[in-house]
Amino acid sequence: MDNIRLLLIGAFAMVLLMLWQAWQQDYGPKPAPATAAGAAKSGSAGPEAVPEVQVASSTPDSGTQAEVPQADEASKAPTISVKTDLLDVEISTRGGEILNVFLRDYPSSLETPDIKFQLLNSGPENRFIAQSGLIGADKGTAPTHETLYQAERQEFSLAEGEDTVEAALFWQHPSGVKITKRYIFKRGSYQVEHRHEIENRSGNIWTAREYRQLQRSRPPEDRSKGFVYTYTGAAIYSPEEKYEKISFDDMDDAKLDRDVTGGWISMIQHYFLAAWIPPVDEKDHFYSKKLPGNRYAIGMYTPAVNVADGATHSFSSRLFIGPKLQHRMAEAATGLELTVDYGWLTVLAQPIYWLLEKIHSLTGNWGWSIIILTMLIKAGFFKLSEASYKSMANMRKLAPRMQALKDRYGDDKAALQQATMKLYKEEKINPLGGCLPILVQIPVFIALYWVLLESVELRQAPFIFWIKDLSIKDPYYVLPVIMGVSMLVQQKLNPAPVDPMQAKIMMMLPFVFTVFFAFFPSGLVLYWVVNNILSISQQWYITRQIEKAAK
Repeated sequence: MDNIRLLLIGAFAMVLLMLWQAWQQDYGPKPAPATAAGAAKSGSAGPEAVPEVQVASSTPDSGTQAEVPQADEASKAPTISVKTDLLDVEISTRGGEILNVFLRDYPSSLETPDIKFQLLNSGPENRFIAQSGLIGADKGTAPTHETLYQAERQEFSLAEGEDTVEAALFWQHPSGVKITKRYIFKRGSYQVEHRHEIENRSGNIWTAREYRQLQRSRPPEDRSKGFVYTYTGAAIYSPEEKYEKISFDDMDDAKLDRDVTGGWISMIQHYFLAAWIPPVDEKDHFYSKKLPGNRYAIGMYTPAVNVADGATHSFSSRLFIGPKLQHRMAEAATGLELTVDYGWLTVLAQPIYWLLEKIHSLTGNWGWSIIILTMLIKAGFFKLSEASYKSMANMRKLAPRMQALKDRYGDDKAALQQATMKLYKEEKINPLGGCLPILVQIPVFIALYWVLLESVELRQAPFIFWIKDLSIKDPYYVLPVIMGVSMLVQQKLNPAPVDPMQAKIMMMLPFVFTVFFAFFPSGLVLYWVVNNILSISQQWYITRQIEKAAK
């Protein structure tokens, strides 16, 4: 029994270590993000920010080369701004690149509520931008993401009472081909409609294909260490392979090269993402490319389209830029909600999230929702816990006889083990019965950890009093201390180990776990505190009943 208990404790300690490593990736020290002022200065991408990517190198059958502007042209490219109820967007006239996006409903931190979280970023260190363009049959016959456009004005804003706002950029070839690149923003939506509208007045058939890609810098290496971490990198979806991560290491090893119908591409990070979503019936070629300066691109391009003289054609797609709100992503594209990555315990985590969300719709407070969820989980395991606590109570009742056996056999471990098993058999006690709640709780604990870690709804969600953000540690360590005290109380109700060394280890565990939990998200610690209090109540009642019956 003692050896099994130590094995379980060791496994649980390893789980805590893994979760600690994960927490460090998400909440440990990170490079300071670019400020709004810094972003504004970097809005006009200079020559050092021009990506060293030629679309033709990723689309070998196109036989074309992307147009590269002169350095002075690129450095002078003006930008246009678009403001909606949810987004502040900066678009460059150089290729119509989306350079900077601020999410108006998501402060960068609770301490700076006026500074909004920046998702897309044109800065050289944290570069994350969305690009698109056309590949013509001959060089210079179609605008790429490096071609200069003209804009009708530099500011667009969603006016009161309006549901949409459009930002249009224009390019015309001397032959008579006119291209309008159009972004359509809708009220209350993180989806942006994207179009390349073509008017062919050249006198000849005009041929081109469209490409869309996301470019991003690789995070520093010290943020991707550890057993478990929140993923930052590319992800794609296809009906055949479903959700797949394409990490930066994958892009280093080999280029993505695949035809997909009904899929999407994305760059994701903790809580947020950007994704290109083509029409569901469009067959696209997915590609990836490693760029100089520790940057990577993942993209797609369409089949070539022939536009007759005097005819028009429109390439269309959607760009999702925003938080990982599962319902919105599910509406945007099949499988996009899978970017809320619960890892190998998704089968447990998804029902937990669903239940937590339903409870929140009634309480309006994520902290109280966690408490009610814990009570429901505890109720679901009530009978299982009852049997286990009865086993532990009976073991506790046998503690004096166990100590007598220890004194009788001393260091003769074989004889002690034989006598102990005989005693268990006589009293009809299963020594492993008390371990079952721990085994059951560990998967639920990890699944809930991922729910609390991955769900953007809990980001900066307040509970009560001093807890203003359930996704970060308790600033005053009140909950971890309560959790440690509750562990001490639980130990008093459990049978004490006969081995003195094991008894010392057991006494140390509440203090060790208190230190671990001091740096965990307060929502997770809240769950564990409530779970411990409920367990203590149930165990105390069962132990008291058994002791009364024995008397």
